[in-house]
Amino acid sequence: MVALSFQAVTPCNLGCSHVRDPRRVPHSVVWCGIAEPSGKPAPVGQKTKYNDGLLEKAFMMLFARKMEKFVSPTSKKDEEKKKGWFDYDYDSFVDVSKRVMQGRSRTQQQEVVREVLLSMLPPGAPAQVIEVEVNGVKQMSGVRIKKCRYLENSGCVGMCVNMCKMPTQDFFTNEFGLPLTMLPNFEDMSCDMVYGQVPPPLEEDPVSKQPCFAEICSMANPNASVCPKLQA
Repeated sequence: MVALSFQAVTPCNLGCSHVRDPRRVPHSVVWCGIAEPSGKPAPVGQKTKYNDGLLEKAFMMLFARKMEKFVSPTSKKDEEKKKGWFDYDYDSFVDVSKRVMQGRSRTQQQEVVREVLLSMLPPGAPAQVIEVEVNGVKQMSGVRIKKCRYLENSGCVGMCVNMCKMPTQDFFTNEFGLPLTMLPNFEDMSCDMVYGQVPPPLEEDPVSKQPCFAEICSMANPNASVCPKLQA
C-alpha cells in the first residue's frame, strides 16, 4: 500500500522545517511530518500526530477518491453519503482501504491498487515494464512509455528535455533518493524510464545534441544543428 507520507530524515519538533540546500540551485523545500512534541513517532499501539502538507493532502484525497470507486456501498445511506473533495484525511484514506479489502482476495486487492496507481499516471501511457541494465546488472526496473503524449503534442525537443526529462530525473533522484534516467526516443517518440540508474549531466547526455523536429515544431529552427532550447 502507498504510504502517502513525505517526511524529513531528521525529525523536527515543529513537524515542518524550512530547508535550503546550498549545493544546488537556490530553491526552498518544505517538509511536513511528525507533529509530536518529542519530534518522534508515538509508541506502538498509539497514533502518531502528523502535520500534513498540501501535497500530502492532495495525494490522500486523490488516491482515496479513486479507490472509493472500487467500494460497493452496503446501503442506500452509504451511497448517498459521499464525501466532498476536501472531506478526506488520512483516516478516510485508511477507511476506504479497509472497505476495498472486504470481499476481495489478496490478488484482487493488489489489482485494485495497481489500477488506481495506473489511473494516476500522466497521460503518456500506454506503458510497459521492461528489463534494463543498471551498472552491469539486468533487472526489471524499467518502464517504457510507448508514445509520449507530451512530446507528441508539443513536437518540441526542448520542451521534452527541459520541462519533462530533466526536472523529473532531478525530482526522483534528489528529492526521493531514487535514481531515475529517462531515455526519450526521438525516432518513435517512446521513452524508457530506467529506475536505479543515476542520470548524467545534460552536457554528457546524448539528448543535448538533438536537433529540432523541423517539420512539426512551431518553434523549430531548421538551420540549427541542435535545438536552440537545449542551449544555455
